[in-house]
Amino acid sequence: MPESDWLAERFEENRSHLRGVAYRILGSLPEAEDAVQEAWLRLSRSDTREVRNLGGWLTTVVARLCLDMLRARKSRREEPESPSPSELIADREAVADPEQEAIMADSVGLALLAVLDTLTPAERVAFVLHDLFAVPFEDVASIVGRTPTSARQLASRARRRVRGAAPSSGADRARQREVVEAFLAASRDGDFEGLLAVLDPDVVVRADDAAVAAAAANQAQGAPMLSSRARGARAAAEIFLGRARAAQPALVEGSVGAAWAPGGRPRAVFAIAIDHGKIVEIEMIADPERIGRLDVELLGAR
Repeated sequence: MPESDWLAERFEENRSHLRGVAYRILGSLPEAEDAVQEAWLRLSRSDTREVRNLGGWLTTVVARLCLDMLRARKSRREEPESPSPSELIADREAVADPEQEAIMADSVGLALLAVLDTLTPAERVAFVLHDLFAVPFEDVASIVGRTPTSARQLASRARRRVRGAAPSSGADRARQREVVEAFLAASRDGDFEGLLAVLDPDVVVRADDAAVAAAAANQAQGAPMLSSRARGARAAAEIFLGRARAAQPALVEGSVGAAWAPGGRPRAVFAIAIDHGKIVEIEMIADPERIGRLDVELLGAR
């Protein structure tokens, strides 16, 4: 059998699953179909000889396409094209394809789709992939461009919203901002003890290659070198002592973090995870492409 025919058969075996993933993420049948079709085009142009799990590879491709579509939709301030209940019923009566009908009768329900529309793109993708399709957080992290810990928090915030809680209530966000502002102030002032006060003892600091390179280019004499990963409050405090002078609070994928944004354009982003009033993870992102995929909103002075 020609390889192209073999790929086409494998793709058709996964089509229903891929359509379900795309529909749950996007809440739009036409957009879901577009994402699945684009996944097929990418598959047909790719060398998949080294791919051991074709279904997982396709799921990743579809999820990334959907994430880009959600972010493009948000940037245009568009409403999702989710069909109304009456439209779904009419469509189901008109469509004979059992796979299409199964998706339109989606077990997650229209109420959940309405809730998902209130999430950030990354929260929605993390929740759908992990909670509805059991995709490991390590894989979710690679799709949304975050660490596994951050991906877990994205899904957790989405889960609380789905359950009726308010994961980003004004009070919660205000507490997050207080911690971040204390961290930035201690960094600017060279206050080592102040940094220790807001850092969890086991805090993890990660930096992408661009952040490591930028830090090396601006290395102050005697300052510790920035590496791609560090653990522990003292190590983190040494890294950030005097280092975040120009950073300001920002919403990063719906959570309070920080950004260095000369002229209002983020050039470096600090994704910060907070648990029980302590910073448990800081991810430094300076890769322009990664920053472009993030939802970053600078926070003004209070």
